[in-house]
Amino acid sequence: MVQTNKKYKIGVRRFGLINWLGFFALYKKEVLRFFVVWAQTLLSPIVTSLLFLMVLSLSIGNFRGEVLGYPFIDFLAPGLIAMQIIQQSFSHSSSSIVIGKMQGNIVDVLYAPLSAAEVTLAIVLAATTRSIMIASISVVVFSLIIEMNFFNIFYIIIYTLLSSFILGSVGFIAGLWSEKFDQMASVTNFIIVPLSFLSGTFYTIDKLPNILKNVSEINPFFYMIDGFRYGFLGISDGSLKFGMIYLILISFFTWLVAYILFKKGYKIKS
Repeated sequence: MVQTNKKYKIGVRRFGLINWLGFFALYKKEVLRFFVVWAQTLLSPIVTSLLFLMVLSLSIGNFRGEVLGYPFIDFLAPGLIAMQIIQQSFSHSSSSIVIGKMQGNIVDVLYAPLSAAEVTLAIVLAATTRSIMIASISVVVFSLIIEMNFFNIFYIIIYTLLSSFILGSVGFIAGLWSEKFDQMASVTNFIIVPLSFLSGTFYTIDKLPNILKNVSEINPFFYMIDGFRYGFLGISDGSLKFGMIYLILISFFTWLVAYILFKKGYKIKS
């Protein structure tokens, strides 16, 4: 027993406060994961947005009139891009955790010399990277079809980062909770998609009854899309200052919940 205790000793963390090498390795692995299937993860969301744009522009574009002082299509385009930012960031982190659980390779992350903060941030930031790439490509493609205005680049960047980070954290939580793809799909179909559609993507909340307007002002997706659209059009449907503070608080809260659940091994440790 004495010899065993001398031979096998618990190792001491030698990476400093942050294991940058391990963190970057996990982040790179997550980025490469969506690059491998780029047609599904990058091209497909853009095609979906273009289909929405084409269908709505052909059906009601010229008859809709101006919205917030802009043609309906100019108003619609930033909202469609923001909607894909939201949905794809959630999709990346949630699928990453669920696939790892179902294939059994989640243990590779659990036993790696990485803290819970490093794991959650690496996966969430990879989801954010995917959303940023989709947003950038979408803006370029949309610019070839319609005239895209750029009022304030800062708001475009900050709301892209906040939106994708929040949904990446929410996706991480949903992935931990889900035990199979059906459960993850239920979160997407009954929570993420409805909230993104009912957040002012296709309309202004001024058109809603007071009750629904008050509900929309609580919906964080509304501020994500409204702030992102402001970066292009220079006009907003809600309070930008409140929206930014609201989203910063939510981003910290959602990541903190993801961190705590992963650290406790929620549904990933027996």
